[in-house]
Amino acid sequence: MAVPKRRTSKTAKRLRRTHYKLQVPGMTTCDNCGEIKLAHRICKSCGHYKGKEVVGE
Repeated sequence: MAVPKRRTSKTAKRLRRTHYKLQVPGMTTCDNCGEIKLAHRICKSCGHYKGKEVVGE
């Protein structure tokens, strides 16, 4: 079984883990009401998508 010859230092361990991070979803503003919404999705506040009303209030 493979066993490390030396202990991995804190710096080496942290440098390796710099890519382990959460990704923030792409947020955009609604063209109709200006609220922040997820990209490529219907606006939750006004129900518009690409300038058209999709969900009636």
